[in-house]
Amino acid sequence: MRRQDFYYELPEELIAQDPLEDRSGSRLLVLDRRSGAVSHHVFREITDYLEPGDCLVINDTKVIPARLIGAKEGTGAKIEALLLKRRENDIWEALVRPGKKARIGTKIQFGEGLLMGEVVDIVEEGNRLIQFAYEGIFEEVLDRLGQMPLPPYITHQLEDKNRYQTVYAKHSGSAAAPTAGLHFTSELLKEIKEKGVDIARVTLHVGLGTFRPVKADEITDHHMHSEFYRIEQDAAEKINRAKENGHRVICVGTTSCRTIESAADDSGRLSAGSGWTDIFIYPGYQFKILDCLLTNFHLPESTLIMLVSALAGREQVLAAYEEAVRERYRFFSFGDAMLVW
Repeated sequence: MRRQDFYYELPEELIAQDPLEDRSGSRLLVLDRRSGAVSHHVFREITDYLEPGDCLVINDTKVIPARLIGAKEGTGAKIEALLLKRRENDIWEALVRPGKKARIGTKIQFGEGLLMGEVVDIVEEGNRLIQFAYEGIFEEVLDRLGQMPLPPYITHQLEDKNRYQTVYAKHSGSAAAPTAGLHFTSELLKEIKEKGVDIARVTLHVGLGTFRPVKADEITDHHMHSEFYRIEQDAAEKINRAKENGHRVICVGTTSCRTIESAADDSGRLSAGSGWTDIFIYPGYQFKILDCLLTNFHLPESTLIMLVSALAGREQVLAAYEEAVRERYRFFSFGDAMLVW
């Protein structure tokens, strides 16, 4: 299967640049994967598609303000560092631009010296390992100096950092938001619980690898970066109970989907635990647990649209995307949502 098989035309003006004031006021396209039928709704009507006994799986990762703008010591040259993952203590793997200014031994000053970094190694794909030095608590310093790492297709400045967080974000560690969850409000989640739907929290710290473009012509030649996940016992029990009782497991976002599919055994049973996953889901994949997927609209030729196509079929997904374009839906991170059921 070729990368180009997942291409679609998207007018640039349909790329959402700002979040809506009302999270749950986004539009919701519903795709029936059995018939291919498409219908149009408001996101808060998601409750109409949930039934008592179902289990809604959410990713409670929290985005860190991982984008740091600094100056090279000595020359003052501007250097941007995007923190990807904490390796040990105060050493972070980071994407640094421009890389040619960040050789091993380079020292970078952030926030007029509130945070100092030194490049100590160069690793896979040219990423840098940076040893940080500071006074106080790193997370507090980062919250003061860092910016939210918005995707490059969002050119507007984000006024409120919390709008790139889900209302249930808890465990810090992501370089990008699990954007399907951005549509939920606390009130909507309460309504879902009151309907008798279980909500299972899992954690997957989203890395940039999830959004890395597929460059290989044959999609099977693409390699996913690994991301850390954790599933607690109560979440595993809720998900297993739904399956055992003949109810559905609905994942909020591709990250929740990849988490439970990575941790399931061949019989479709989920165990608590943590680890690293580089699972790549594309057409032909047999889902072990997931029944329905709530997601945003994804970039052409991305691993994310390939995952959605694995569930609903490539032709049906592309037809639904074409209809979304015709209906002027808002696309990508701050855009509208899609339910595949």
